[in-house]
Amino acid sequence: MNGLSTVLIVVGLFLVGGIVSFVKQKMPTSLIVVLSIGAAMCLVSGALRLEV
Repeated sequence: MNGLSTVLIVVGLFLVGGIVSFVKQKMPTSLIVVLSIGAAMCLVSGALRLEV
């Protein structure tokens, strides 16, 4: 596991926690969509960089 892939996965999971928090606070949908796109991009890029 590469260091950068670990960082990307951790940041993606952090953003997913932010999405859950924003949904509970009833934040605007556009903000949640932008945050979810960023989280998905971090998780996918972290998973693609794994050396398996």
